[in-house]
Amino acid sequence: MSKEKIVGVIEGEGVKIRDKGSIEELKAKGYGVGKGEELLLKFYEALYLKDKGILDVVNSDGEALSFNDILQIAEGVDENIWAKYLVYRDLRSRGYVVRGGFGLGIDFRVYDRGDYGKDAAKYLIMTLQEGKPIKLERLTQIIKQCRSLKKDLILAVMSRRGEIVYYSVSQLTF
Repeated sequence: MSKEKIVGVIEGEGVKIRDKGSIEELKAKGYGVGKGEELLLKFYEALYLKDKGILDVVNSDGEALSFNDILQIAEGVDENIWAKYLVYRDLRSRGYVVRGGFGLGIDFRVYDRGDYGKDAAKYLIMTLQEGKPIKLERLTQIIKQCRSLKKDLILAVMSRRGEIVYYSVSQLTF
């Protein structure tokens, strides 16, 4: 990333980047979704980039926001943002390109190293938190969906201490 910090404006569902040079730089590394002339970063992406010292975030009045300010705003939109951020940060730190999921409880699509932009995502990640149960029927539905897409489902389980353990789900047997 460039030496100069990227500036984004916090809005309802994330952080918008308006600088064309920054947009291209971020897109090339697998960040954000294009919205017209702008790039929208999901909150977990913005938190990650803020933590790395790459992004400064301001509100609509131009006031600078801290990591905790962004997190507090994001929690108002997504109660599971902290778990998603921790999983996102962990996967990015391991060298994976991580993109947003596409519903049905899938939080992320993860590309093998070097595959982003060349091949489809190999893994689908579902974030779970210790102590927050999920219905077996819902998990079964998600597993079937992943198998129909020929993708590997990975459960990222966050402990109460914030540690993440990954479980590969390969088949259903009853």
